[in-house]
Amino acid sequence: MTTTLAPGSAARLAAILAASAALAAAPAAARDEVELVTCETSLGTIAVVDGDTQGWSEYGLGSPRALVNALAVESGCFTPHSPASGEAADFLMNVIAGTSEEVDQSIEVAKGAAMEGLVRSGAAGSLLGGVPGAGAVLGMFGGFGGKKKRYAAGIKLLSPASGQTIVTGSGEVKKTSIDFGGGAPWDAGANAAGYAGNKKGKMLVEAFVIAFNQVVAQRETIASVPAAAAAPDYATVAAATTMLAAPAADAEALRSLRVGTTLTPTGRREGLFIEAEDNFGTKGWVSIEALD
Repeated sequence: MTTTLAPGSAARLAAILAASAALAAAPAAARDEVELVTCETSLGTIAVVDGDTQGWSEYGLGSPRALVNALAVESGCFTPHSPASGEAADFLMNVIAGTSEEVDQSIEVAKGAAMEGLVRSGAAGSLLGGVPGAGAVLGMFGGFGGKKKRYAAGIKLLSPASGQTIVTGSGEVKKTSIDFGGGAPWDAGANAAGYAGNKKGKMLVEAFVIAFNQVVAQRETIASVPAAAAAPDYATVAAATTMLAAPAADAEALRSLRVGTTLTPTGRREGLFIEAEDNFGTKGWVSIEALD
């Protein structure tokens, strides 16, 4: 049985394979001197979120979100999302850290999900055959094993609309080789995250730089993803709430809102409240926590 992929799908899958194969074929020596990749233009906005493997807490460190946002800004490759913009982020950047084995397992799951459709379709063999070095793709993240404990970080770039993994990147470090201070591009982020003064934190900084670079190396795949859909021009009440005269919990109540009530946002937002209008023309403020 022969399976045919749509032209757009085939092109995207080929891009994934080519980028992944390039990463798999990269010599280990390339990691000896780590430099943050740079881009002439941003690939899109990102909302950085903590992933399922939060090894930094075991090391007495806080979330690396500030670090990763700083890498995005310093590299010019992504733009941190501003909730105040009222627009959805183009991508979710899911960050994880821990031992090499923990990160390897999490990345493998994400990579497997991204490749699942390819394998099920039977197209993997033909596409892999057409990409030099792509034979290592399916197992490219399996090399973190071993007896020596290494510190690792991973980044999974996700589509907010579907939750699907678009690309992944990972880095492992046994002993840091990067400098801190002197204007290094990761200095601000490392200091903001509290990693610069901690031995394990410094290793995680380098691991995140490597992982970030790997994500950006797959920019063709990232660019092939459709732009995030515009926010809907209506909102539905998901939990009984109250429309208020001002964006404050203690403001005057204008009317009660039942579950299922449809509202039209005006585009104004203050903290956790948006201004919206009901079908009868009543305009007021509603908590976003009560809306779908």
